[in-house]
Amino acid sequence: MSLSLVFRNLEERFSNRDRAYSLSNAPERFRNIGLQEEYDPHDPKGHCPMTLPILKKRSKIVDIVAAHDIVFPLAHSGVCAAFSRETNQRICFLNLSPDEVIRSLFYNKNNDSLIVASVYASDNFSSLKCRSTRIEDIQRGKPDAGFALFESESLKWPGFVEFDDVNGKVLTYSALNNIYKVFDLKNYTMLYSIADENVQEIKFSPGIMLLIFRRFATHVPIKILSIEDGTVLKSFNHLLHKNKKVDFIEQFNEKLLVKQEDENLQILDVRNAELTEVSRTDFMTPSAFVFLHENRLFLTFRNRTVAVWNSRGEHVTSFEDHLLWLPDCNTSNVHITRNCVIRYTEESYRYAGSINITNILTGKCLARIQATSNNPKDENSGSSSPFPGRMEKRPYSALEDITALFYNEERNEIYTEQQQIPSEKIRYMIL
Repeated sequence: MSLSLVFRNLEERFSNRDRAYSLSNAPERFRNIGLQEEYDPHDPKGHCPMTLPILKKRSKIVDIVAAHDIVFPLAHSGVCAAFSRETNQRICFLNLSPDEVIRSLFYNKNNDSLIVASVYASDNFSSLKCRSTRIEDIQRGKPDAGFALFESESLKWPGFVEFDDVNGKVLTYSALNNIYKVFDLKNYTMLYSIADENVQEIKFSPGIMLLIFRRFATHVPIKILSIEDGTVLKSFNHLLHKNKKVDFIEQFNEKLLVKQEDENLQILDVRNAELTEVSRTDFMTPSAFVFLHENRLFLTFRNRTVAVWNSRGEHVTSFEDHLLWLPDCNTSNVHITRNCVIRYTEESYRYAGSINITNILTGKCLARIQATSNNPKDENSGSSSPFPGRMEKRPYSALEDITALFYNEERNEIYTEQQQIPSEKIRYMIL
């Protein structure tokens, strides 16, 4: 498995304001992209304090987070390293104890810190523990300078913690007493709690929180709360088709999206109860959603295709350029900006795909990063770098079997991970 960093070597003629991603300069920004560096976060010499066998094995990268000049790849095994883009070297590992398995990462831009959620072998991997560490401390190689979060909460499975970047909130659920709590992401102060054993699911939308309760045969109770103080803004029952499974219920701004098995998509305007239906043959249940609240659009992922819809349930566009690499793909190898989708797609090459940058509104391909050869054997293997964690440059391999992709808008860099078979090496590559 490998993690790759992809970027174009731009001349320093752009100000920070100009570096924000825009449609007009997309082709130029990605025109001369090419492989620059590779890194291997695996720790064969045992410098990382790991004792669990699973932590010592190579595994694929399941998440990539970037903050300033640091890239954090999280492996399926639970190992997470921090790499500096300035020195091109590994700074440290984030695992602080021999039995820590990191499950998720979240960059908290509200206070410039990284939140790590972990489980531990000493606890039979049954409870989530969270901590916050300033990016500045990680840059100094001090990952142990952080502090624990939500220590008063019992996060034993099926308890959880969820981060809402849009509203700047954290939601925790304690299965021990069926209590949900909302915290402020700026200072982790507890704002309010929700104690109701009938709540089945909670979802966020800008300014509001959707509470979905245990369904009855013919309806499901719904509440919409203010995200700031938990005040109930609206409470109602949404009618359902009896004995039909609910595929999903989603809140999209003022619209409630409800889909039942083999039924039409229902779009309810919660302000005036106006109901719109979209034929089940036009809108089939997707495997994943991405909501673009500012554009009032949402993306659906189904099989290997991406489609764009508006809040009225109208199909805005389909992407013209190629299929997603993996069937029933989630969003791990897709990155969404306000105007564009950056995704790994099927190509005409036998061994590698391409990274396509596509206009969300038109479906037109703005730029494409392709392999320079359709034969991996054409590349020079080179030799290992003397720098810790660094490897030789191989342009073609950076586009093989990518399973995770992240676009750093601040630095105009794309970071990707690919699955290498049979070697299963983890690499970092800068394109």
